[in-house]
Amino acid sequence: MGLAQVGVVPGDGVYYDDDFPRITEVYLRAGGDFLVGEVPGAGLVAMGGLRRIDADTAEMCRLRVHPDHQRRGYGARITQELEDRARRLGYSTLRGDTTMRQVAALELYRKSGWRELRREVRGDNVVIYIEKQLNAVVSPLFSR
Repeated sequence: MGLAQVGVVPGDGVYYDDDFPRITEVYLRAGGDFLVGEVPGAGLVAMGGLRRIDADTAEMCRLRVHPDHQRRGYGARITQELEDRARRLGYSTLRGDTTMRQVAALELYRKSGWRELRREVRGDNVVIYIEKQLNAVVSPLFSR
């Protein structure tokens, strides 16, 4: 959902799907959450996961919006809800990653107060690792 349009495909060192058959195990029973957004008549249009890293830190992952439904606020809504759920679950830090090719995602994270930690080249992609302090009064913007 939404990755092929930016060139993220199986085998590129970025794409993975091994968790899909195990959402309950990987997310729901392991201190995280998994959300889906549906639109009547259109079905599943958005999703996002929250995966425990340690007692203080969770990873926001699997944030996707169907290409036909992008730029309508679904990504922002899922992001905000996952941040709120992470706070309620007791996490103080959220981490995630995206690629340079995912321009809409980069803009969403910037607007939501995430900061860049580092970049890595994986195949043809530049992966940007990001973080957000959930208890911070003011979150810094990307540093680059």
